[in-house]
Formats: sequence, structure tokens, C-alpha cells
Amino acid sequence: MTCDPTRTFKKLARNNRLANLRLRHACLQLTADELVAPRTSFFPTIRKTLNHIYLVDLFYLDAMKGGSLGHSVFGEPEPYSDMSSLAEAQAALDMDLIAFVDGLDEDGLAATVQVHRGERVQQDRCDDILSHLFQHQTHHRGQVHAMLSGTRLKPPQLDEFIVGDDAPVRKTELQALGWTETDLMFPV
Repeated sequence: MTCDPTRTFKKLARNNRLANLRLRHACLQLTADELVAPRTSFFPTIRKTLNHIYLVDLFYLDAMKGGSLGHSVFGEPEPYSDMSSLAEAQAALDMDLIAFVDGLDEDGLAATVQVHRGERVQQDRCDDILSHLFQHQTHHRGQVHAMLSGTRLKPPQLDEFIVGDDAPVRKTELQALGWTETDLMFPV
């Protein structure tokens, strides 16, 4: 059996999409007031945190694709004021990230990414940027999860998308996306 260095990143990109889907489904049940109610977190509202996740995803994906948007993506810290529009934009970005990762090979993972940071251009390997991005997403989704604990909703489980044994509990999300277990576990 050979090891495909892209497999982990492909799974993490799909995990990202599924976790965001589950989290957004919960947040769509909140009222507009609940989304902007002050809460304890790095970003003081659920809506601000979800917008931040979106913007950072856009920032790094643009850089990995050779773009130079850089910090201009942060010009409007909350580009989406309603949950429905934000969920749609995040879903599209999640699918774009999956397509990007699916197009990578070993050389692509090792390629240098130019991250435009205003006065300087950061240079790091693509696999390191991806690792950082997935960590960032997990970190802030965890904050939203904690903030949801202070609402009338039960926070959704966000970590059932990697191992095969969790197949029964992710069935709803896979069906919503038209995915199969084979799509999620690709390549096995």
C-alpha cells in the first residue's frame, strides 16, 4: 500500500465543508439578534466570528491560488450581515478549497506560496499554509460552538467527519451534499 501525501489534505478539506455545513445549519436557526448578541470569545459575536472564518479562508485560498488580494479581503470585517448569505458564500468557498486541494500533487504541496501581508510577502510551503488554515478553521469553529452553548440551541457535534466508524452520524450531511462515503474517504 502506498502513501498519498495529498490524502490527508483532501480529507481535511472535506471535513471542513461538512463541519461548516453542520455549524451553519445550527446558526441558521438563530435570530438576527442572537447572531449579534455579545458573547465571550475572541470575536464578540457569532456573526463576527463566522465572517472572520470566511475572510481568512478567502485570504489564504487566494494566496495558494497565486492571487495577491492580501489584506484587502479584510477591508469589510463583516461582509455578510445575514446568516443565509454568509452560509452560501462559505459553502462556495469550501467547495473551491476542495477543488484546489484535489488538484494538488506532491510538488504542489511543496510549492512556495506568496502570502501578501501589506508591507511584506510571507513565503511558506503550500502544505504548511493548508495545515495552518485547517487549524485556524477548527479553532474558530470551536469558539462558535462554545458561543452556541450560551443560546437556546444545543451546539452541533463537529468532529465526526474523518474516520470510517462515524459514517452513521454524518449520513445527513453527506446526503445534503450529494456525497457518498467513498467521496469522503477518497482515496482510500
